[in-house]
Amino acid sequence: MVAAMPAGSLIGALLATQLADRLGRKKTVILAGMIWVIGSILQCASIDRGMLVIGRIISGISVGLSSAVVPIYQSEITPPSIRGRIVSLQQWSITWGILIQYFIQFGCSYIDGVASFRIPWGLQMIPAIILSLGMTMFPESPRYLFDQGRENEALQVLADLHGGGDINNELVVLEYEEIKHQICFERTEGAKSYLDLLKPGNSRRVMLGCTLRMWSQLTGVNVMMYYIIYVFRGAGLTGTRGNLIADSVQYVLNVAFTVPAILYIDKWGRRPMLVIGTLLMGFWLCLVGGLQARFGHWGPVDGDTIWLVTDHDAATKAIIVCSYFFVCSYAMTMGPVSWTYPAELYSLRTRGKAVSLATAANWAFNTALAYAVPPGLASIAWKTYFIFATFNFAACIHIFFMFPETVGRTLEEVEEIFQQGHIFTAWKIGREVGRKTLKEVITKDKVERES
Repeated sequence: MVAAMPAGSLIGALLATQLADRLGRKKTVILAGMIWVIGSILQCASIDRGMLVIGRIISGISVGLSSAVVPIYQSEITPPSIRGRIVSLQQWSITWGILIQYFIQFGCSYIDGVASFRIPWGLQMIPAIILSLGMTMFPESPRYLFDQGRENEALQVLADLHGGGDINNELVVLEYEEIKHQICFERTEGAKSYLDLLKPGNSRRVMLGCTLRMWSQLTGVNVMMYYIIYVFRGAGLTGTRGNLIADSVQYVLNVAFTVPAILYIDKWGRRPMLVIGTLLMGFWLCLVGGLQARFGHWGPVDGDTIWLVTDHDAATKAIIVCSYFFVCSYAMTMGPVSWTYPAELYSLRTRGKAVSLATAANWAFNTALAYAVPPGLASIAWKTYFIFATFNFAACIHIFFMFPETVGRTLEEVEEIFQQGHIFTAWKIGREVGRKTLKEVITKDKVERES
């Protein structure tokens, strides 16, 4: 049941590339909202398990589409100076959705009868309707418009977004010239199929995007979010109401600590946030696992035999606090950056397919963990936390050696970052690599035309 939605999201993410490149970014987001409404209706009206699972799969397709296309759209309409902050808003919106839905479900749990679960399923249509209607008032991506031969529309959108309507604004002209130069090159060299993503120059970036989305799932955040009620129960927190209140603190912290990341992601940079975040998350998971191992034992709770901590109030509180610190660390680092970084890695021609593939990797591992975590907690108990801690430390090493910094560049300037090489020494690529002035862009374009 839990895995049905991420499985649908995997399908949606793979569909996103064709829809985003053919319909456009804007129309695909609108379509995703409509699909979500259909899935919500099926869930709300479900009369058996099969109908509910189908509704969740359809809703998952919507999630896959939107989670792949929205970061692309955000990255393509924002200037480089605030791109990280804007794309990070997606993660913040996700945390708000989790928090609001949790309290709705908490309140509805006091309702007798089927209304206790049909009301939350019905209410989840509201954000999708707002999204689809709201997107009708938003512009299409200027990069998509340019790729479709609608250069004048693209220029005007750039002017409206970045130059107060002035098509002669320096930033507007700079981006327009860079987009024009990049698209002219990509029309002959760009990816026409998924196999083209494996070509030299593309494969490295595809790997970075997919593995970052993989690491974002293997951090253990699903354990601390999906199954937090079992974590706290194992820590010795008894009583349904007390456990639910403790869970709610977790979700509130997730929302609150995403805000610093939104404010400072374009100052701190992507690499420092990912390296520090994975180290911290691994540390907190080691503490949780160590405390569980030292003070826990197998015992019965509500008819189930689980690994739990009893008669150690200090250990119980320490496990809960470490769980809170873990979520805070994720919210400030990996959470927002894992959406931002893949959306700015790729060229226009490969962006739709590559981000789709990265998002598919995200949902593939999400689905796998939905199956793996419950039996893991039931069979190897505290060792589960050390497994995810190891994943975090492995991610930290991988990121340090292979992930270059992308902060502050336009999407076209990112191209030069990967022309530097340094596949295993990414820290050697400075923050100024790739940045250009308008004069440099125009001069380069003029030289290439003459040659």
